[in-house]
Amino acid sequence: MTFAASLAAAAGESGLVLTSAQIGAFTTYNDLLLDWNEKVNLTAITAPQEVAVKHVVDSLSCYDERFFPAGATVVDVGTGAGFPGLPLKIYRPDIRLTLLDSLNKRLVFLREVVGRLGLSGVEIVHARAEEGGRMKDHREHYMVATSRAVARLNVLAELCLPFVAVGGHFVALKGAQYREELDEAAQAIAVLGGQVSEVRPARLPGLDDSRAVIYIRKVAPTPALYPRRPGLPEKKPL
Repeated sequence: MTFAASLAAAAGESGLVLTSAQIGAFTTYNDLLLDWNEKVNLTAITAPQEVAVKHVVDSLSCYDERFFPAGATVVDVGTGAGFPGLPLKIYRPDIRLTLLDSLNKRLVFLREVVGRLGLSGVEIVHARAEEGGRMKDHREHYMVATSRAVARLNVLAELCLPFVAVGGHFVALKGAQYREELDEAAQAIAVLGGQVSEVRPARLPGLDDSRAVIYIRKVAPTPALYPRRPGLPEKKPL
């Protein structure tokens, strides 16, 4: 089955409505991902069905219009090959997206994807999350911060919540240990100005694993101490 057919089937099973133009955009994205993956390590997932489900549909599993209002500013922290940020942008072209990553080779790839797809309202930033969260133009600037497969939640909260404006949300896509991570991260979330709004179990077509999307509302400004210097959140989690 082709990537386009795999994506259409997986999206339909997940209740996602994709236009033919969106499926075309995702197909171009997939083609570029596979081409670049031969020279830059972007993903271990390359089979059409797996890219469709484990990258695209998984990325879109975090979408909820309650948390992504019209024209929302969104930062994807540690975006890697662009997940979940670029699928969200293809699905919701009106969002203003910032893709942040510490590895420049990935950002060169992302610039090509953005250019080939003709996406507007996308900014690409080369920085570690600890650095970006202290930059004047990015700190508490976004309505939404997203992140997927970057770190455990107690670490991820320190990397992402500083980007979120009070009233906005940090959206974390987590795997099978999400309940344990939630318990582990309770103190960090509170210290950083967050409060868990919703935990939504997620299921991907054809997979029987456990995963969830965690929505954390920013209820108070993040103290000036955070994020700490690069590497420290991982070494000494809150």
